Amino acid sequence: MLVALLFTSLPAQAQDAQAGARKAEPCLACHGPGGNSPSGQFPILAGQTARYIYLQLKDFKEGRRTEPTMMPFLENLTREDMLDLAAFFAAQKPRPNGFKVDAAKAAKGKAKAAETLCTMCHQGGFLGQNEIPRVAGQHYEYIVKQLKDFKTARRTNDAGNMASVSKTLSDDDIEALANYLADL
Repeated sequence: MLVALLFTSLPAQAQDAQAGARKAEPCLACHGPGGNSPSGQFPILAGQTARYIYLQLKDFKEGRRTEPTMMPFLENLTREDMLDLAAFFAAQKPRPNGFKVDAAKAAKGKAKAAETLCTMCHQGGFLGQNEIPRVAGQHYEYIVKQLKDFKTARRTNDAGNMASVSKTLSDDDIEALANYLADL
C-alpha cells in the first residue's frame, strides 16, 4: 500500500508551477507575459492543459514536431523542466487576444465545428482536455497555420486525428473555423 501511495503522488510532485515560472523566462519573449502571446505567430499558452504543453515540448525535443525557433530553447530541458513549464503555463489565465471577428465567417465556423464534431475531442467551449489543446481564444493566425500544417502533413504529431479532419477542410472552412475559435 505504501508503494501504491508513493506512485500516486509522483505526478503531483513532478510539476512545480513556481519552478516553472522561473524556467519560463526565455519563453516569455515569444509567448508573452504569463503565456499570453501578443503575436499570432506564437500560440497563447496561458490556460492550456498541462498535459498538452508537456507533450508538445517533448515532441519538439524528440523531433516529432518541428519549429526552428523552438529548438535552441529545448536542447537542455529535462523532463522535470518540461513538467514545471507545463504546470506554470496551465495555471496562467488567458487574456483576450484582440482579434476582430468577422461575424459571418464565425457563424460558418461554428457550423463547420458542429459538422466535424470538434467538441468530441476539444470539449464544450473548446477548452481542451488532457492531450487535446484548448483552442478557444487562440490567435486566428496560429489556428490557420496549424490547421493548414495538419492538412498538408507538415505537422503529424496528432495520431492522425487532426490530419483526418483537416484534410476535409477547404481554405474557406479553415478561415471560418479560425474566426469562430479565436473569438471564443
